[in-house]
Amino acid sequence: MNGKAPVWLAVVLACWAAGAVRLAAQSPCDRTPAYAPCEMVFELSPADAASHPDPYVNVDLKAEFRSPHQKTFLQPAFWDGGGKMVIRFSPTEEGQWDYRVTSNVASWDGKTGSFMAAPSDAPGFVRAANVHHWAYTERDAEGLDRPHLWMGATEMGLATLDDASFRAVADARSAQKFNHLRGLVLSEGAGAGYSAPDAPDLARFHRLDERIRYLNQKGIVADLILAAGPRQLAQLFPSRDARRRFVRFLVARFAPFNITWQGVEHFEDDPDGRALSKELGGYLQEADPYRHPRTSGARITSAPLLEDHWMDFAAYGTANDNVGAIEHQLYPVPFVNVDLGREDSGAGKSGADDVDAATFRHRLWNATMDGQYVTYANTGSGPQYANSPGAKAMTAWFDVLSDTRHWELEPYFDVDGGRAVALEDVEYLVYVEKPGPVEVVVEKHGYDVLWINPINGEITRQKFKGDHFTGEPPDKSHDWVLHVVREGRVESMNKSYKFESRRIELQEIESNTDKVPFTIEQPGGDLTVGKPAPFAAKIKRETRATRSMMYLWIGEVTADGLGYRVLATGAKGSLTVPLGIARNFPVVMSLRLYGMNANGKVYALDRAFQITR
Repeated sequence: MNGKAPVWLAVVLACWAAGAVRLAAQSPCDRTPAYAPCEMVFELSPADAASHPDPYVNVDLKAEFRSPHQKTFLQPAFWDGGGKMVIRFSPTEEGQWDYRVTSNVASWDGKTGSFMAAPSDAPGFVRAANVHHWAYTERDAEGLDRPHLWMGATEMGLATLDDASFRAVADARSAQKFNHLRGLVLSEGAGAGYSAPDAPDLARFHRLDERIRYLNQKGIVADLILAAGPRQLAQLFPSRDARRRFVRFLVARFAPFNITWQGVEHFEDDPDGRALSKELGGYLQEADPYRHPRTSGARITSAPLLEDHWMDFAAYGTANDNVGAIEHQLYPVPFVNVDLGREDSGAGKSGADDVDAATFRHRLWNATMDGQYVTYANTGSGPQYANSPGAKAMTAWFDVLSDTRHWELEPYFDVDGGRAVALEDVEYLVYVEKPGPVEVVVEKHGYDVLWINPINGEITRQKFKGDHFTGEPPDKSHDWVLHVVREGRVESMNKSYKFESRRIELQEIESNTDKVPFTIEQPGGDLTVGKPAPFAAKIKRETRATRSMMYLWIGEVTADGLGYRVLATGAKGSLTVPLGIARNFPVVMSLRLYGMNANGKVYALDRAFQITR
């Protein structure tokens, strides 16, 4: 297969003089700005091509790049058709970079070179920071971290939309202030992207190269979902070697861009989902020299995969606040809700989580109060659905959060009449879903009070001084956002506080049964897979703190190592143990009930149950 012509000037290594140690030609990376990709193209000679008839499989080529500050990046090459191999690389700082080529093609092995990277005002790549938040890899002029306010949109047809539609969607999302776009690398069904385990559709990948480049140029990070589910990957790439080559191919092509890796859309859809996710996540860790953030999509939560130590953040596929609020207190990673529900703005509803604009907006702001970053989705695909009420509400969300120290806001519980996140002594952000009286305990200061309409971002301002704010929204026709911020801090606080100014610590979960304020009343006996069973938690002693409780019920068969599953939420109802919780039955399942009180304190109880089919 013949690949597309390279964008950057090629270095044709077959033309080097025999025995040369250092590259004779000028590097195509000379004067490349930091965080912009450049390419080195290697062409197999006829003799080498005869020795390596399938370059995708049997050519090993990589280069170790050394920065002006002696940081090293080992970047693999990707096959790009015929006898062409490409090393794509983005320098991460200005100055002289040196590199050395390693290959099983003798005429390339050991070659060295250098180039000068140009300065750039790019903020760098996205990285996890400050426990639950995000920053860029580059610091600002004062040496401070640059916070990143993650706001995503979903366009599953990232690789398959026609060019005009893709450009229109990207332009619209950029204008709406989205800075992430999430989509599939491999589609489902025919034309997935590989015709055989080692036969990528190069035209598709060239198109995806240019689309990711276009997004990055607009300040948008590409959130790459490798495939819809584990089964698709196992079918396309039945051997570990084939899967490793697939991941290496993706890393070689896409890691030099500003991206995140999002595994599969739903890891729970296959009994081998956890194991396969761990395998692919390990390959990403091994191959990606830029260490872009990694996670997996999930129908509910990907947090069960965190103990495998390949993920940098957890992703949600639910708007259930019991899950998000409690897990935020359990894990020291950022959380991104990649599926709050899809807004129906004209394309119609096809699932239970396809919602109207108002419901989507409510879910958006409640997820924010759970401490999550957010991703928008529409039931329709393409530019005709881009300018929807939900997208406009996302822009309003971005504007509100941009005027806060969002990288330090954590869930806050001294509030009645709403839900809140806060940086205590500085600012308090409250979501009032059902308009009425609101009370917020604050540090004693003078405050600017902003009532914000989350539909369009319009603001009503007032003043307040004291330590106990009480007020009501301007009207009761819709939900409201309340921002209580110390006087004079809206404009100046970004300069007056460093990014790392507050240490965020997770609480210690209370599991002493004598101190846990609730008990497990049901289930009362053995459980059967797929058969609904009642569950119930009972408060042992009523207090002000237990007046409002959130509950999360999870089950895990530790012997099979498939990870826990969320079985239910709330104080009582009916739960069903899924078949995918174990490989063999009967088996013992550990049931854990987390409860979080009105003060944000989390408790845990454990019981064991026999599970049968």
